[in-house]
Amino acid sequence: QVQFVESGGGSVQPGGSLRLSCAASGIIFSRYDIYWYRQAPGKQRELAASITSDGTLDYTDSVKGRFTVSRDNAKNTVYLQMNSLRPEDTAIYYCNARYRFLFYWGQGTQVTVSS
Repeated sequence: QVQFVESGGGSVQPGGSLRLSCAASGIIFSRYDIYWYRQAPGKQRELAASITSDGTLDYTDSVKGRFTVSRDNAKNTVYLQMNSLRPEDTAIYYCNARYRFLFYWGQGTQVTVSS
């Protein structure tokens, strides 16, 4: 059974940090490209960051310099370190895994940035 479980969300004040995790099971994790999407209230889901199977990183402009994505294939886990958080980072964060025609979503984790 394929499963992705996100964790690490919560409520922080502006300027704070959180580290999200996405743990996978039931797949050969190292083959997959992993994407972190986020969806703010009333807005469309957007791609925030990604890490491919060969370690190539990419970030949307609004998170560059603040967010860092990494992966530990031995633990079947991808991380999103989020620093200098802003109120506009408030959203549900989802991990998405892709390999050829295979496509999986996690259940999401809520991040709230508010004073």
